[in-house]
Amino acid sequence: MRLFDPHIHMTSRTTDDYEAMYAAGVRALVEPAFWLGQPRTGVSSFTDYFDGLIGWERFRAAQFGIRHHCTIALNPKEANDPRCTPVLDVLPRYLAKDGVVAVGEVGYDSMTPAEDDAFARQLEMAKEHDLPVLVHTPHRDKLEGTKRTLAVVAESGIAPERVVVDHLNEVTVGLVKESGCWMGFSIYPDTKMDEQRMVAILREHGTEKMLVNSAADWGRSDPLKVHKTGLAMLDGGFTESDVDTVLWDNPVTFYGQSGRLVLDELPGFSAAKETFEGNSVLRGGRDEAVA
Repeated sequence: MRLFDPHIHMTSRTTDDYEAMYAAGVRALVEPAFWLGQPRTGVSSFTDYFDGLIGWERFRAAQFGIRHHCTIALNPKEANDPRCTPVLDVLPRYLAKDGVVAVGEVGYDSMTPAEDDAFARQLEMAKEHDLPVLVHTPHRDKLEGTKRTLAVVAESGIAPERVVVDHLNEVTVGLVKESGCWMGFSIYPDTKMDEQRMVAILREHGTEKMLVNSAADWGRSDPLKVHKTGLAMLDGGFTESDVDTVLWDNPVTFYGQSGRLVLDELPGFSAAKETFEGNSVLRGGRDEAVA
């Protein structure tokens, strides 16, 4: 099974997760910029984080045979913090970087005026940089948040096929499908969506413009949920071709609109003495210790 996880926060995961993902068939991923779990105190916190996404994390994934890409944005939650919003003036230089395949996550958390402004500004940046957009729908009042999201996307004039609206469920998927945007689903152990519900949605709505991700942040989550969804699809009567469409072809097609996907195969992890800025994912030098 060849897999592409189109939304996974690997900065919060361990190297064991990378090894397990590679063994399960993951060969490419996209890591969206998101909040830290505690408040950022200024723009430099963002820039260090963005530098890590396009540098160290890309290197770390490659050591385990996985192509790492990212999206860059001011996320909706932090759009409400005046200490954070000046990063909007810094984003354009990151949106021009290799490995940045979309603007995101943008959208709504609490649907405030500040979030409206940040969302609209970043949709404009996406058009200026010819990048697709990853949109976060709110966890509270999701239906109204999705309706508002689609209205703002339509007002922006960005082509709907360049937008994926994420964290959908049975209530919101139909609205997004009608809009012409791509539909994203985060598969979690306890919340949002599970594999069986996802299979039912695919059975009802088809496989076109569907993206399935694990999200896998620092909360209770599972970086193998894309793999497990593929298994559930096969158990539910879908073909291997259907699985390949949803879990590889679709994310390649969507993020390929950036012109920046790199999908050349990498070797799996080895004990090569590669470093990034003098740092390595290796610890201890096992072979030397044995010798």
